[in-house]
Amino acid sequence: MKRILVVAVLLALFVSVCAMGQQTLETVLARGKLIVGVNNVLPGFGALDAATGEFTGFDVDYGRAIAAAIGVDIEFIPLTAGERLTALQAGQIDVLLRNTTWTLTRDSKDLGLNFCPTTFYDGQGFIVRKADNINSIMDMDGATVCVTSGTTTEGNLADAFRANKLALKTQVFAQTEASFGAYDAEACDCYTSDKSQLASLRTIADNPDDHVILPDTISKEPLGPVVRHGDSEWYDIVKWTVFATFFAEEHGITQANALTFESTNPEIRRFLGVEGGMGAKLGLAEDWAVNVIAAVGNYGEIYDRHLGPSGLDIPRAGSLNDLWTNGGLIYCPAWR
Repeated sequence: MKRILVVAVLLALFVSVCAMGQQTLETVLARGKLIVGVNNVLPGFGALDAATGEFTGFDVDYGRAIAAAIGVDIEFIPLTAGERLTALQAGQIDVLLRNTTWTLTRDSKDLGLNFCPTTFYDGQGFIVRKADNINSIMDMDGATVCVTSGTTTEGNLADAFRANKLALKTQVFAQTEASFGAYDAEACDCYTSDKSQLASLRTIADNPDDHVILPDTISKEPLGPVVRHGDSEWYDIVKWTVFATFFAEEHGITQANALTFESTNPEIRRFLGVEGGMGAKLGLAEDWAVNVIAAVGNYGEIYDRHLGPSGLDIPRAGSLNDLWTNGGLIYCPAWR
């Protein structure tokens, strides 16, 4: 009898935990607001505009895309690298959009997180002062490198120097602005992070032209939205919101024409919500995907606005961040 009672209690707890996990959409709808964890000091990806008081950036726009899919307002919570995963685990935010790398450890049961489709394929690199005549990692034996804690960059840095039999000294800081600031003040020889972040941070250096990003890429850094384990419905909504921006670019659906776009193509008609009942399958309105594109544009528009020529000017053509039809990895599964 005791054994039966224990099993019954454990089963009840399991059902209760599952029920709690399957409620993010309901919580967001009841609140009338999506809460998104973002960066606030990384121009191009997530930053607070001092003039307007508004958050702006590539990751920020994906937060707005999710809010548009659901039809609610949005609130952005700035988080440091060390805070971001804990805030998501604790339910302080509904989705994390803060240049977070997809790794096995983070995507396992230990942390209880799920990674959605990659929105930006990156790799870790190094920024150095031109005057130091450093041309590659092989010129940095015994160098002091500034790095931010709570990131994958610490481990990648140690691995790269060890693999190349190079002596390494590090200065570790809890926040990116402090870490890069120390480098900019010449407290270390180099700063290391994702190359997209290096391009962003160089724009706020005291003298941007005095610095160069080395050609070395020492890691794979796929970045994208992160949600909690245990809520498949919410995971699907965030995942397909990202895919909607990919699909729209592939088929020429833009922020300007989304509300008036017409097509006889069955797959596009399902995307537009005029047939197929795709919205109901996600618990959303039938025109949810149209609302996403009308709010923020397709993937190419989001990229160009923040990371392209009018933003950080990170080349896209021929890179992993190009459409799959152009040899990249931006690819949407079948809309059916």
